[in-house]
Amino acid sequence: MKYFALAVSLVALAACGGPKQETPAPAPAAETPQAETLLLPLPTDTTADINAKDLAVRVKTLADDTFEGRGPGTQVGEAAAAWISAEMARLGLEPGGDDGTYFQKVAMVNQTIDPEQSFLTFTAPDGTEMPTVLKEDSVIWTKQQGADKTSFAPSDVVFVGYGVVAPEYGWNDYADQDYTGKTVVILVNDPGFATGDPELFKGKAMTYYGRWTYKFEEAARQGAAAAIIVHETEPASYGWDVVKNSWSGAQSDLVRADGGANRAQVEGWITRDMAEKLFSTAGMDFDAMKTAAKTRGFQPAPLEGVKATGEIVQTIDKLDSRNVIGVLPGTTRPDEYVLYTAHWDHLGKKTGAKTGAPGEDFYEDQIFNGAVDNATGVSALLELAEAFAQEPHERSVMFLSVTLEESGLLGSEYFAENPTVPLNKIVAGLNMDGALPIGPTRNMVVIGYGASELEDRLAEILKADNRVVTPDGKPEAGYFYRSDHISLAKRGVPMLYADGGEDKVDGGIAAGKAAAAAYTAERYHKPMDEYSDDWDLSGFAQDIQALYAVGQGIADSSDWPTWYAGNEFEAARKESLASE
Repeated sequence: MKYFALAVSLVALAACGGPKQETPAPAPAAETPQAETLLLPLPTDTTADINAKDLAVRVKTLADDTFEGRGPGTQVGEAAAAWISAEMARLGLEPGGDDGTYFQKVAMVNQTIDPEQSFLTFTAPDGTEMPTVLKEDSVIWTKQQGADKTSFAPSDVVFVGYGVVAPEYGWNDYADQDYTGKTVVILVNDPGFATGDPELFKGKAMTYYGRWTYKFEEAARQGAAAAIIVHETEPASYGWDVVKNSWSGAQSDLVRADGGANRAQVEGWITRDMAEKLFSTAGMDFDAMKTAAKTRGFQPAPLEGVKATGEIVQTIDKLDSRNVIGVLPGTTRPDEYVLYTAHWDHLGKKTGAKTGAPGEDFYEDQIFNGAVDNATGVSALLELAEAFAQEPHERSVMFLSVTLEESGLLGSEYFAENPTVPLNKIVAGLNMDGALPIGPTRNMVVIGYGASELEDRLAEILKADNRVVTPDGKPEAGYFYRSDHISLAKRGVPMLYADGGEDKVDGGIAAGKAAAAAYTAERYHKPMDEYSDDWDLSGFAQDIQALYAVGQGIADSSDWPTWYAGNEFEAARKESLASE
């Protein structure tokens, strides 16, 4: 998810979330790469110019109920990947995956807990049990893949503040103590957000230390039996609904060499209300401890007398998912690449009560269609491919649609660990994730603003259209660490992640912010993220035209854009280029 932009649609496919229409007959298998039968037909009348009509056709298809929310490893989810590969073939891209195919296989597991047998329970100092109600008070899972049951005996509970060990910032929330077998309770985000002090971490802008992924990784390194994050909407930048929707049901991960044995037995979230009760039983005030945690020199605080115990009973399914890769070979420097990325997966289909009526706004069904997140990005990827394919370019252009983004950027991480071309041959990359359909805007927002020379190129292109680049207005949400570009950036590849702006031509900044806030509150990671024929995709098309111009300028030059001096990824790029 991120910001907003889109328009009209002319294709007669089943309306996402609306009354079901008869599914079109599958395309013949011979017409698709690797002879996979398509569940929905390919477009027949898209054009080379980047326009709202073509974008709408593709968004509507990818967000159709037929693909059941594009769950990785599921038959219908992987059918969406097959559709993307077939569209790449139709547009003239060459296969860029394994063994002459469009696919890079990503071995994965789905771990689904049994909520009737799984639990997280706290015990107060007087012996009173405090069970948590799953989805209401807590959401739990395990990353351990080796057994269908994992548990931990009653363990001491310790509040470790933000759960950060950051030598470069002179910060250690674990204070070199022994946490083997203990349960650690952690705040979301990082101390810079809590204080707003620009001299502490990066001030309001979240660092990687503020990400939930880091906190669970660090807790595991400390030997914790359980790692529990306290959810609060403002520092997390999303509500409890997102937590319970995102981390319930099947949870995906890459197949790990150690079967995930290095992770805590239980990971999860609890609500702030549950945390307040928990701290109160230990004679502690939650708000007072939060205040202490943002102060340099904070010492971990045991919740004296409080114990935690938990058990996960799960079903483990070993599956395969796929990154989808198409390439347009360059004419004079084919071994140098401009990269475009967008994740194709979403949350799939989950059990739950259906509310509302089909076709009505806020109809909540079992399918998390992911129209904005990220049918928009994949549609942009294919629209760019169609535009680039119209004429030769000096460098190769690669179009990478990755899987398992919603499970922690796993598909892009797999590609970065197992690149199909050397990373030091990727000149630059551009990522697209979650464009909101709010019409034309006077700006584009650069996530992680101030990182690389790619921003300067985008600014020059927008200037010609009387538009501007603006920094991410909510750096505390950590969007820079929440999409697939980061998997490549941390290995040195200069990456640009630019979204549609909020300064609407019709309504200004207030209208744009209101639309973005409404999406986050009402649709993000909910079944209501569905396509509508009312979407205005004209602004989205304008943004994609700008991203095309950035990539085209690099593809037809000998330039090597790089990170700004002092950027956290500059050293990795220099090391990578030196290894040629």
